[in-house]
Amino acid sequence: MQKDFLRWHKKKSRLNDVPNGPLFHEREVWLCYFGANIGSEQDGKGDAFLRPAVILQKFGRGVFWALLLTRVPKMDQYHFPLSFKPDVKSFAILSQIRLFDMRRLKRKIGNVEEVDFELMKQKFKALLP
Repeated sequence: MQKDFLRWHKKKSRLNDVPNGPLFHEREVWLCYFGANIGSEQDGKGDAFLRPAVILQKFGRGVFWALLLTRVPKMDQYHFPLSFKPDVKSFAILSQIRLFDMRRLKRKIGNVEEVDFELMKQKFKALLP
């Protein structure tokens, strides 16, 4: 599959010029500008390169760790099943954690329940050496 790195670079340049992003909190699920990435790294989808992600850890006002979400069902040590909308099952890809700037946030689309969020964090921590 051919990736459109040039179009993503133009989009990323425009995002960089935005002075501030929206306010956000841990446990929230946002559509984020992920871009066109290399190899097995997950890409954003569509013309805007968007993908849902759950905010795992906030570092100050501007940056955060996020876990990418997929609807592809996988039950292994690298995925965690969760629901943030009724009748929508998603899976957090624990191995694809990334640090993001708030300017990559497009819009909030939900919240992860506190119990699920804590279980997800425990499963993520179990992957660390």
